[in-house]
Amino acid sequence: MYPSSCTDEQWALLEPLLPARGNTGGKGGRGEKHPRRLLLDAIFYLVRGGIAWRALPREFPSPTTVYDIFCRWTKADVWQRITDVLRHRIRVGAGRNPTPTAAIIDSQSVRGADTVPTRSRGWDNGKKVGGRKRHIATDTLGLLLAVVVTAASTQDRDGAQPLLAAVRAKFSTITLTWADAGHSGRLVRWARQVLNLTVAIVKRCDPGFVVLPRRWVAEHTFAWISKHRRCVRDYETRPEHHEAMVYIATIMTMSRRLARSTNR
Repeated sequence: MYPSSCTDEQWALLEPLLPARGNTGGKGGRGEKHPRRLLLDAIFYLVRGGIAWRALPREFPSPTTVYDIFCRWTKADVWQRITDVLRHRIRVGAGRNPTPTAAIIDSQSVRGADTVPTRSRGWDNGKKVGGRKRHIATDTLGLLLAVVVTAASTQDRDGAQPLLAAVRAKFSTITLTWADAGHSGRLVRWARQVLNLTVAIVKRCDPGFVVLPRRWVAEHTFAWISKHRRCVRDYETRPEHHEAMVYIATIMTMSRRLARSTNR
């Protein structure tokens, strides 16, 4: 129906990765009323267009239904699992090992709307941004490995600790991580001593615009994410919901990429 809607090729990739349907365990309860493809299209439409839940067009199920499905799948880590599978397939298709051995981390502050509560927002004095900060880890192809959302006032090195812990728990194969100078100091020592992970700092040397080795990969990923208007500004009352929006934006990008390769 819309440019953000799943193509047949995308749906063939994503349908098997969705959780089991409700009312399949013989425990009673109603079955699912709406087609899953329509529900997923509604979520994709919202993430791509940046609209409010209540502004969903009438062609989709009610905003309350779509939001409830979004929350249910977010709580069940569905978006993370789909991201992992799609990343695996892209890496294999590119001739890489399925699991990465190196990562790039970076952070980005985004303005928070009035729906973001005071307890989970802050002020990034360096970027002059009030809202939240998302910390991401990618592989060397720019494919998302993990994301952690904190208040914008959180220092990069502090926000990177739970991020690196999540990366280490998920990928035992990763031994090297590149980061910018904002992650230097105690984070490097902590990662080496606690996670047995090397954090290499890529420093800026020349003035003006310079493409920095490795660091540009994470910037490229931020550009992919920011094409989805719901991720340009933070509207979520809960940080984990903004993390889900980042994963969904990544899923939309990767599934389109895989669908194009399937057509070729």
